[in-house]
Amino acid sequence: MAINVKLLAEICEVAGAPGFEQRVREIVLREVTPLVDEVSMDNLGNITAIKKGKEPKKVMIGAHMDEIGFIVTHIDDNGFLRFHTLGGFDPKTLTAQRVIVHGTKDLVGVMGSKPIHVMTAEERNKAPKTTDYFIDMGMPKEEVEKYIEVGNPITRERKLIEMGNCINCKSIDNRVSVFILIEMLRELKDNPYDVYGVFTVQEEVGLRGANVSTQQIQPDFGFGLDTTIAYDVPGAAPHEKITELGKGAAIKVMDSSTICDYRMVSYMKQVAKNHNIKHQLEILTGGGTDTAGIQRFTPGGSIAGAVSIPTRHIHQVIEMADKDDIRDSIDLLLNCVKDLNKYDWSFK
Repeated sequence: MAINVKLLAEICEVAGAPGFEQRVREIVLREVTPLVDEVSMDNLGNITAIKKGKEPKKVMIGAHMDEIGFIVTHIDDNGFLRFHTLGGFDPKTLTAQRVIVHGTKDLVGVMGSKPIHVMTAEERNKAPKTTDYFIDMGMPKEEVEKYIEVGNPITRERKLIEMGNCINCKSIDNRVSVFILIEMLRELKDNPYDVYGVFTVQEEVGLRGANVSTQQIQPDFGFGLDTTIAYDVPGAAPHEKITELGKGAAIKVMDSSTICDYRMVSYMKQVAKNHNIKHQLEILTGGGTDTAGIQRFTPGGSIAGAVSIPTRHIHQVIEMADKDDIRDSIDLLLNCVKDLNKYDWSFK
């Protein structure tokens, strides 16, 4: 079954830096409200979409709405902007990239830095830092200050394109998971337990939304839904790849913030096998996801695991995922939710 690329593009292209997820939230509310029994929003801005089941147990699925971005910290006398990062960036990917500054209106700027022609030999050999960059708005300070002030968020400027069987855009981390959760809720019927689809905020700066939502919901079972590294490119040794594009949805074993419940990992592998869903295992030694909050921020903990979407060029200006992997991720999540009451969850 093909995926809805038009909806995915809308979700990926919209701006939503950590703490500024309003535009993403509008799309989520529009899409999920007709699909579920109840929708609510907490003080932090997390959206919880509830689909009632037949038995009184709770399943929480977390997909964060925010993307890595920046925030304006200073406007200098010539109208150039200084900024602070919101989430982790690889500085070398920022050179001469367009960004959008979200003030009283959206304005395009360009990441600028010292030209290589006037660098010293020592400067040329140094790895760039985010503090080496400024944003050129192409206008004087007086004009800039009509629209922009300190505290305005900044996001990357990139449209979604299709390349072979892949999609390429900014913010695939983690808008592809927002899309997957929406599509899973659209297809979900006859779920045994109450399903809480939570579209979280501020994951990129510390899993903040998931921690709050988990305390409120107190789930019995939990699934994180996020992208993961696909280092399946020239120069990568087999043991370094983490995951590969086109090899299916990834079942998380662990990352730097979570060791997934071994019962959940075994269960997810069995579900994938039973439903003929292409899958691979993921061990991510650097980086964490909402799975950690979902697992730990409820009394006694939840039985938690995660569906991860293999993604190349992650936390860069553009990111890339395979359409078949996205479809496999929808299918895996859907069937994991539907079959939860058919498994022996005792420790053994």
